[in-house]
Amino acid sequence: MRLNPQAAFDLSGFARLNGPAGAPVAVALSGGGDSVALLHAARRWADGAGRRLIALTVDHGLSDRSAAWAKIACERAAALGVAARVLRWKGEKPAAGLQAKARSARHRLLAAAAREAGARVILLGHTADDVRECALMRAAGASVPSPRPWSPSPVWPEGRGVFLLRPLLWSRRAALRQALGALGEAWIEDPANDDDRFARTRARRRLAEGGADAQDGAPESDGPPTAPVCGLSEVAEGAGGELEAPRELFRGAGARALLGALCLCAAGGERPPRGEAAERLLARLAGPQDLTACLAGARIEARGGRVRFCREPGELVRVGLEPAPVALGLSVFDGRFELACTAPGWRVRPVRGIASRLARPERERLAALAPAVRAAAPAAIRGDETRLLLFDEDGPVRARPLSRMRLLAALGGVDDEASL
Repeated sequence: MRLNPQAAFDLSGFARLNGPAGAPVAVALSGGGDSVALLHAARRWADGAGRRLIALTVDHGLSDRSAAWAKIACERAAALGVAARVLRWKGEKPAAGLQAKARSARHRLLAAAAREAGARVILLGHTADDVRECALMRAAGASVPSPRPWSPSPVWPEGRGVFLLRPLLWSRRAALRQALGALGEAWIEDPANDDDRFARTRARRRLAEGGADAQDGAPESDGPPTAPVCGLSEVAEGAGGELEAPRELFRGAGARALLGALCLCAAGGERPPRGEAAERLLARLAGPQDLTACLAGARIEARGGRVRFCREPGELVRVGLEPAPVALGLSVFDGRFELACTAPGWRVRPVRGIASRLARPERERLAALAPAVRAAAPAAIRGDETRLLLFDEDGPVRARPLSRMRLLAALGGVDDEASL
């Protein structure tokens, strides 16, 4: 039977892409077989959808051939009429945990470049084989998550508002390479994929030897990263970036995921709370008593039927959050606020300790916030001028809370590109 290369590239995942015509979509291109197959599929989709593609290639600098590989990847993109850009991971490389650090660096570079290009979605070339490999790695004790069809960028704040789409999760790696061969296409084979020091290599080898059930081969459905938590729409965001939720949500299904995400998003952090600490707090929230607790940099206050999550003021002292220059354009303060600056010379810091320098109307606005929320509110300083950034919609520096937007992305509240 003659092979049809077109049939090997499953385009069903592109249904999540429904942005305006001409809007860019990023493709993570390593030059390996999976990503080259993805580039072919994405280009055919883009031609029909009237969308613009940009290929992003990360040079990790971990091999003396990495620069040459990045060049080859860009040449493959150019041959298909796709603009390409090389992103370089600079600086010293860690001696321990290299793969995890390289993966984080890759996602940070990809997310920042996608945002700069105006792309809200990054296409990744993971396949059904990657799902099977992750299942084997978890069975061996690793904590690696399984790739999902649609998920938020795993890095913060670079990945804010950026989602990852993996449309080839139902395709097998061998079939994609066979289809590429039928097209006369070439790809890069990284020797690191045969290095037994890495857990993924060992899992891949076991799969090749028939050591995994075929049922582990693909995600069951093209669903969001997690099923939307029941009552997510009832979580409210305050002017200070705090989040409030009905206490009853912490007594039902999805309570553990909701608690962890609320702490992470309200505190602006990157590391979710430890499991045992979260379970202890959930047990307390299940009862009727009022409580105040700290977890993963967040302050949690339960009063009656409501629970408030905000930045723990004491953490500001512990981490020594000093005044920082505000870059022109968009930037992020404390992982919690996106700043838009239109004038040079401003610095931003928590208002704690300088509230007396605010003009009286701003002090009154600050006083309207809950006491725990006030201390971590952002203030901008330039010379003798101090401005409270909350409620200021026309000033030279404006602040937008990111907590609820991040929470919706983390808990399955964003279904597709249009929802962004």
